Amino acid sequence: MADFGGDVETFRAEARTWLDANFPEEFKRDPSRQLAIATGPGDDEGTQAKAWRTAMGEKGWGTPTWPAEYGGGGLSRIEARVLQEEMAKLGARNPIGGMGVMMFGPTLVEYGTPELKAQHLPGIIKGEVRWCQGYSEPGSGSDLASLQTKAEDKGDHWLVNGSKIWTSGANLADRCFCLVRTDQAKKHEGISFLLIDMTAPGVEVRPIRLINGTSPFCETFFTDVRVPKDQLFGPLNGGWTVAKRLLQFERDNISAGLGGGNIGQTTPLPTVVEAARDYVGLDEAGRIADADLRRRITDHLMEARSFQLTVRRAADEAKSNQGPSAATSIMKYAGAKIAQERNELLCEAMGTQSLGWEGDGYSPAEITAFRTMLRSKANSIEGGTSEINLNVVSKRVLGLPDPK
Repeated sequence: MADFGGDVETFRAEARTWLDANFPEEFKRDPSRQLAIATGPGDDEGTQAKAWRTAMGEKGWGTPTWPAEYGGGGLSRIEARVLQEEMAKLGARNPIGGMGVMMFGPTLVEYGTPELKAQHLPGIIKGEVRWCQGYSEPGSGSDLASLQTKAEDKGDHWLVNGSKIWTSGANLADRCFCLVRTDQAKKHEGISFLLIDMTAPGVEVRPIRLINGTSPFCETFFTDVRVPKDQLFGPLNGGWTVAKRLLQFERDNISAGLGGGNIGQTTPLPTVVEAARDYVGLDEAGRIADADLRRRITDHLMEARSFQLTVRRAADEAKSNQGPSAATSIMKYAGAKIAQERNELLCEAMGTQSLGWEGDGYSPAEITAFRTMLRSKANSIEGGTSEINLNVVSKRVLGLPDPK
């Protein structure tokens, strides 16, 4: 852990000086450019963006609280919060992200052997290796434990055959953390967790085009894919335990992102209030003219603000209590609901101007609002459906019995 003599302001001064020296002037002048690169396909980084990612990766501040011995920042929770505050003042986004940081990395820190940590953590920390998640299958979605992708023990390697679906970013990923069946006689106890090279022979990826015109999800096929024996993560046939822990990290991060606003869009969107003011208009008292819309927007804003504060409190508690708990299912459920409400209210405020798909009659923001609303329908599916998350809350948080 970094030592600043107990004086957090000493660290704040160092962080401010370092950020001033390393955050690209291009992004200070044009914040939307940084957003476009952060949410783009990964092939439009540019010289300054690469320098920013490299600097943050070498410093370890892209993963500020991760162990310094593997290249992480080694900061305390308070120091990480200060770093976040100083970055926010500059409008600086963390250039180190993705599923390696959100899901696999924290699980690797907690469950990984020293060998696997040394092999995989540095690439995640420096933003050099992209990961995807091999969980869902065409016949195994909500009942994930019924998965059938098979890994056979061939002595010096595993031989993997099967398919996964909804593998986000698989077409861009270098590696995949993947659930496979290693025992056909057992359900949960027959699942193992393998780390697969996406460039290995026999791996085929097909992007899925969604209703909003993008292809963030993929079908992934494994045909006689050889995986080294040392890429087994966790115990043989003990992958379900590791997988559940990773899902807690996933839901924790997804809910935080959903609560913060629209993510994954390169065109800035107005807030719901701004859209209502510009498209619906104001009454003589300076309020949104449509009283019913005004009431629903007010309810949404209060709920969203309460959610953001709760996410922050839960994050602090999780860090002091060794990571997220089953309560992340509450956050994921609420975050999905709030995000969908936000996008629906935005389109409602824009009226028919939010219904454009393309053409000169619609602004980029209006087209993006409609596509974002369509994309947000997946918020209550990805990372565990809302129904599954409610079941988790019922059983593991409230301790309610199974229905008879």
